[in-house]
Amino acid sequence: MISRRSLFRAMLAGALAGVAASSASAGQLVAFSGYRPGSIVIVTHARELYYVLDSGRAIRYPVGVGKAGMAWHGSARIAQKDIRPAWRPPGDIWRRNPWIPEVIPGGASDNPMGAAAMGLDRGNYAIHGTNNPNSVGKFVSHGCIRMYNADILDLYARAPIGTEVHVLE
Repeated sequence: MISRRSLFRAMLAGALAGVAASSASAGQLVAFSGYRPGSIVIVTHARELYYVLDSGRAIRYPVGVGKAGMAWHGSARIAQKDIRPAWRPPGDIWRRNPWIPEVIPGGASDNPMGAAAMGLDRGNYAIHGTNNPNSVGKFVSHGCIRMYNADILDLYARAPIGTEVHVLE
């Protein structure tokens, strides 16, 4: 019988195998304090996400964040996790771009969710990978947080459902 941990590792390894070489991990261990270990802190103006470890340290990742007028700030929790999620454009995006399919399957090259997504319990927002690694480090989204695919897979393995997420200006 396969354990849940073995099944998760197999799924994660399969997802990692599909990550493009151009989306190499840029996570970096840095000094960081003021938040509880195991929480996620996103500093919007710096376009950086921190996964807080113990002993005043965190892993820092570059991220793409919301465009002017579309960024949000506050707290949320991870409510859902998906490997290779399908993407359904929110109504406002679909109305402005009616040529976009109603659903783009997980793993498709034009799927903007990338290798994994962690949905938040606030609004229609997620921390997710991307099919456009050039968008990481920029103000590009409709409020979601974009990461390199290798980075979202690393964070996905570290952050369980219920993880606190703090989005700062």
